[in-house]
Amino acid sequence: MADLQKCREAIDCIDNEIVRLFEERMEIVKEVGNYKVKTGKQVYDKERELEKLNTLKDLAGNDFNQHGIYELFTQIMSMSRKLQYGLMDGKTENSPFLSLEELPITKDSKVVFFGEAASFSQQAMEEYFKEDIKSFHGTTFKEVMEIVREGKADYGILPIENTSTGGITDIYDLLYEYDNYIVGQHILKIDQALLGLEGATIEGLKKVYSHPQGLLQCSKFLDQYDYIKRIESKSTAASALKIVEDNDLTKGAIASVKAAKRYGLKVLKENINFNTANSTRFIVITNRQIFLKNANKISICFELPHKIGTLYNMLSHFIYNNLNLTKIESRPILERSFEYRFFVDVEGNLNDPGVQNALYGIREEGSKFKILGNYLA
Repeated sequence: MADLQKCREAIDCIDNEIVRLFEERMEIVKEVGNYKVKTGKQVYDKERELEKLNTLKDLAGNDFNQHGIYELFTQIMSMSRKLQYGLMDGKTENSPFLSLEELPITKDSKVVFFGEAASFSQQAMEEYFKEDIKSFHGTTFKEVMEIVREGKADYGILPIENTSTGGITDIYDLLYEYDNYIVGQHILKIDQALLGLEGATIEGLKKVYSHPQGLLQCSKFLDQYDYIKRIESKSTAASALKIVEDNDLTKGAIASVKAAKRYGLKVLKENINFNTANSTRFIVITNRQIFLKNANKISICFELPHKIGTLYNMLSHFIYNNLNLTKIESRPILERSFEYRFFVDVEGNLNDPGVQNALYGIREEGSKFKILGNYLA
């Protein structure tokens, strides 16, 4: 029977040697990195690494060890790349993003919000901008994106995330599709209300209209009235406008109390959302690549090879640069079944060296990388 203490001592000796060899290896990696900096050679050589991994794997004596060696050296090579990215330190290409002291907003600035008048997006816009701006609405998320991209508005405001229902997936897809950039965010407390015409009652309703998010946020309330049909509309405010136009006592809408006042509707029930802390995060977008000097949140997206460990390796760039990842969302890539595009929020500023190193590594190792914006959270 083996002596446990002797086995542990033997392992300690081996581990100490591994540490010594690792540090020796990283010193050589640093020399290689300096050479790449001077010659402009790319840090990530995919074919070289794959060849090396397979060679090392074949040196192991059994399947278990082969798998272990492959995983071990995958991580060692990943750490080596991160060390070399750090050596770049400003030697990468200049960012196209312009840093500003404040956003250019004047009384002549045009802002497009999602939904009809008295929508939650309009409320968020009014709270964020405060200034006397020129505003108008777009009826769909895509229309808002197109208006901003074409320069018909200086800024747009859209909902991206709700505390009850999560991310608004259409917005993520549009951020990837359009060359618009996030320059700000605003969190708005959302209190949904059931609205109807004067003389309407909850018991007399047969249909209720709202944006899909509104219906979801109030699903538990609506479950009590299974005879009421739920019908999706373009926005909460649009649903309020519809029941006014239809002039039907059997139709209700889920929208804000502000919408009820705007369209002359009766509030049948206030605060019907199931989450009392129900809030929506709105983003402010522009077609210019700008960010505030005191911005502290970055949104990016990228795609990865559909292989084991690629997401872990990509996210580890944030760990090695001491950056805090605050959110990750995935969306399907339509042309590739069951493969996904990743959207990530991380704390930081585009001028920070750690941020630059992390983003450089992700750009090198991923594909279709895009900075969606740097803004003040």
